[in-house]
Amino acid sequence: MRRSAKRRQRSSGVVQKLFTTGLVVLFLMVAGAAGLFVFDQVRQFIAASDMLPAFTTEDNETGSVVYEPGKPLPRWEDTERVNILVMGIDQREHEQGPWRTDTMLVLTIDPVTVSGGMLSIPRDLWVPIPNYEEGRINTAHYLGELHDYPGGGPALAAKTVQYNLGVPIHYYARVNFTAFERLVDLIGGIDVYVEEEIADPAYPDEAYGYDPLYIPAGSQHFNGEMALKYARTRHTAGGDFDRAKRQQQILLAVFEQVTRLDLLPQLAPRTPELWQTLQDSVVTNLTLDQVIALAQLASEVEPENIHYGVVDEHYTQFWTTPDGQQVLIPLRDRIREMRDYIFTAEAPLPQQADDPAVRLAAEAATIKVLNGTIAAGLAMFTADYLTQQGLRVVPADNADQSDYAESLIIVYTGKTYTAEYLARLLGLPPTAIVHWADPNVDYDISVILGADYQPPEQ
Repeated sequence: MRRSAKRRQRSSGVVQKLFTTGLVVLFLMVAGAAGLFVFDQVRQFIAASDMLPAFTTEDNETGSVVYEPGKPLPRWEDTERVNILVMGIDQREHEQGPWRTDTMLVLTIDPVTVSGGMLSIPRDLWVPIPNYEEGRINTAHYLGELHDYPGGGPALAAKTVQYNLGVPIHYYARVNFTAFERLVDLIGGIDVYVEEEIADPAYPDEAYGYDPLYIPAGSQHFNGEMALKYARTRHTAGGDFDRAKRQQQILLAVFEQVTRLDLLPQLAPRTPELWQTLQDSVVTNLTLDQVIALAQLASEVEPENIHYGVVDEHYTQFWTTPDGQQVLIPLRDRIREMRDYIFTAEAPLPQQADDPAVRLAAEAATIKVLNGTIAAGLAMFTADYLTQQGLRVVPADNADQSDYAESLIIVYTGKTYTAEYLARLLGLPPTAIVHWADPNVDYDISVILGADYQPPEQ
């Protein structure tokens, strides 16, 4: 009924509709950008006209950007897939920073296949950070700001995501949470269905204390403060994983509110206020022209060609670092499947509950066990054990040295699932797995046993 009513009113309010295309879609993009991918609704507003109302903005790269009546919307001319990293930071007014990212999402749109997607990345993911050691992925932005990395924190965060995800990050956008609250209030709040009751007695306040949070289950209307709290709380059974899903839910609710036809005439006169909020709170290497062109491109994508994903418990493994940090180790073979599903139009939906025996058989990896200690017979004993578990093991041997302090699982041919299975089977930490290219090796994985290795009981 609601969608039919929108179609009947399609010929009215053209100025307000196109205002939404430009400025409000920009807000949605930098706040999490789900708006670009709710294409069945965006289409209602872009298809009515190819013209923008008159307004002027200041663009960091091109100076004053002026749109006049009759000027065509900018078009996206490139044919390559576009990937954008969107970050939210907890930038408090009385703090100088630098800040860690609290939210990270990668948006993608393919102009050729006319498809799109969004991937949420947990902040505790333990990854290599280019030019630095391993750490939580949310520290990449902090390090980039702290050490004046070229392009600052956003640039290093983008490079880190690109390095670990294996897809190029072409653009980035960073928004602070104060702006998110303010903009949700400007649109009159949002309506959200809360699936389960939330009771978080330790939700942080602005003074490093607690601001107990309670949200009952059921339909709720949130102002900006409550919308942010709902998106940020981790006090549910799923922790950060539930949190990522709630963030996507919040962004969809924001878009639904912004694109209500009866709200648009109220928003149009507030263009300067909305734009000023964005100018004060957003860091991005996208121009307004590019955002509008992407929105135009997005309007052509059918809803069934949009893929969503969260790097959750199916794609990570809990681990405690030697210094006591509780982090998430990426299960890279599984993440690769989801990545391909979101960033490749033809890839199938990843299977989260495959039988391990089936996955091991599919990789059919050959394994060589090497003794990196002075304990005689350790490699042969372990090779026999792995053979008993149904794995394909070639004859054991000694390593290049006998003083390995830590064991290693070296993957030569990308058969990561078997490597992760080996780590669990042998009681080794996920960080024991490393990747190495060596064309002279005629097996898929080598296991170097170090002083930390405790042989399994047989």
